[in-house]
Amino acid sequence: MAASPHVPFFDPDGAVFRAHEGGKLGVHATKPLRDRDDLALLYTPGVAEVSLAIAADPSLSTRYTARGNTVAVISDGTAVLGLGDIGPLGAMPVMEGKAVLFKHFAGIDAVPVVMESGSVDELVEAIARIAPSFGGINLEDISAPRCFDIEERLKERLDIPVFHDDQHGTAIVVLAGLLNGVRVLGRRLEELRVVVAGAGAAGVAVTRLLQRAGVRDVVVCDSRGIIHPSRQDLTGHKARLAASTNPRGLTGRLGAALAGADVYVGVSGGQVPEEEVASMAQGGMVFALANPTPEVHPDVARRHAAIVATGRSDFPNQINNVLAFPGIFRGALDAGATQITEAMKLAAARAIADLVPQPTAECIVPSVFQEGVADAVAAAVRRLAPTAGRGPAPA
Repeated sequence: MAASPHVPFFDPDGAVFRAHEGGKLGVHATKPLRDRDDLALLYTPGVAEVSLAIAADPSLSTRYTARGNTVAVISDGTAVLGLGDIGPLGAMPVMEGKAVLFKHFAGIDAVPVVMESGSVDELVEAIARIAPSFGGINLEDISAPRCFDIEERLKERLDIPVFHDDQHGTAIVVLAGLLNGVRVLGRRLEELRVVVAGAGAAGVAVTRLLQRAGVRDVVVCDSRGIIHPSRQDLTGHKARLAASTNPRGLTGRLGAALAGADVYVGVSGGQVPEEEVASMAQGGMVFALANPTPEVHPDVARRHAAIVATGRSDFPNQINNVLAFPGIFRGALDAGATQITEAMKLAAARAIADLVPQPTAECIVPSVFQEGVADAVAAAVRRLAPTAGRGPAPA
């Protein structure tokens, strides 16, 4: 019998569902509980001494509890992968998967926390109230533009790192790829004309980080075309983008931005006609990152670009956030960082790029399974991490 059009078909006996059955996480004890003496040490009465010590000096919590190595992976399920608003329960398998990556690549214990969506005020308050359990907050799959305000307000309110990976993880790995791309092509960041297709969470963060790294000419497009100050439909973050991008004053649709462009970064989905890709400058780069269907198929992109990257693992140059976030949080937690700064993000991107000492058109970023990626990123961000004992790192 055919599946209902309102209920997606799934095969509970298939390999994917078997891999997820029972969830992908569990809880294990780090100390043995063998007898009454162990019980007295780990729980009452011994635990009271530790609780009183932490109450008197809260900084001890990172030494005498798991908090110093634990991150919350938090989502309201409103922008999950390319699936959209599928709710908190639909988001849970993704958050569990993210927690598995934290543990595998950086040894960090991550706890999935999904919550009913609400206003910015409600989500900030809910997250702030559970924050004492954790050494860091990884925000995930929260729809734009709310994600911008939620992250900024939590950073102001909390004294632990808060990081929206959909924004900054993507931006860091894109910059790493671009750093090696210009090495391969004998170019400089400052001379590139870059088009970012997508003005949501990832598009905004990619634009900001590329500008901080030295890219001067960035044009951002949304579903209505090029973002520029004369558009009457811009509010909030898009109005701010209009004020700081598009230095040549372009107008029109995406095709007008691509004509003569050196770099295309797609973080919006949809499809770009081949003739628009062909209008780009020769010897350019196409980063088509929608997954599983890139905005420009790699076979099409290769006909017109020297370097092609995607978000997929079955093509070269996968722009994958897992190159960034495990090491960033590892370094931040080890340093006792109070936040993750722009300087730390730039350092992370450079560390990822440096892991490919001789980049080629087919290899501008390391494999996610390359040994030492998280360690290298952690070392880079740890050196710049602001802590409660000193001022912020330079921007």
